[in-house]
Amino acid sequence: MTLTAVVRTRKLADEGGAREWRIADTATEVSPAQTAVILCDVWDRHWCPTAQKRLEVMVPGMNRLVAYLRNQGLLIAHAPSETMGYYADNPARQRVLTNGPVELVAPETVKTPELPVQVGATEGCDSASTVVPAAVWTRQHSGIHIDDERDLISDDGPELAQAFRSKGISTVLIMGVHTNMCILNRSFGIRALVGYGFRTVLIRDLTDAMYDPADPPYVSHDEGTRLLVEYIEKFLCGTTVGADLLT
Repeated sequence: MTLTAVVRTRKLADEGGAREWRIADTATEVSPAQTAVILCDVWDRHWCPTAQKRLEVMVPGMNRLVAYLRNQGLLIAHAPSETMGYYADNPARQRVLTNGPVELVAPETVKTPELPVQVGATEGCDSASTVVPAAVWTRQHSGIHIDDERDLISDDGPELAQAFRSKGISTVLIMGVHTNMCILNRSFGIRALVGYGFRTVLIRDLTDAMYDPADPPYVSHDEGTRLLVEYIEKFLCGTTVGADLLT
């Protein structure tokens, strides 16, 4: 059995003698046995209250999609960074640490242009009140179910890449926060996954950016996130809609 994902990319094309970016939506078959899903930094708490509020809205949809994809046979990897101590004795954490040896080379460096949004003094938090950044998270959000018998838990890119290789994974879907930070730059994020050679797809309706409209390019928060998704589609990998995978 396979799933079908409509994967969107953007290509620079010649249109009547002038260059423009064209959207390409391609129906792509996804083999469950060869596909993993990463939940990136879906923490229980965030220091930015508006980021936390937006995440709370997304969590039910994330959990629903994860449950469905798990039942279809996809491998689910939970990656709440800096919380591995909480999961030290969890079977899903131990499962990552007991993979057999796999020859794994460092990911290639993926060079891309400057991001379309900037992060300034507020570190991307669009809260009207002053907030001091701090590592307030302790675990993954409780609204995301972890199947101790089937899932993986890791915040280490080489660990996950080795686990994926050992299980014959070639495609990785990724969701979570934040698009311009952890989603792109964690050791298990998009740049690393692409560098390792995995076919990588961002689930674009289940992600959010750290962007303050007070910073360039001075657009709304939602527009800032949209610009980042387009950037990923142009320069790194395709995106899809999680809701479409449920059909």
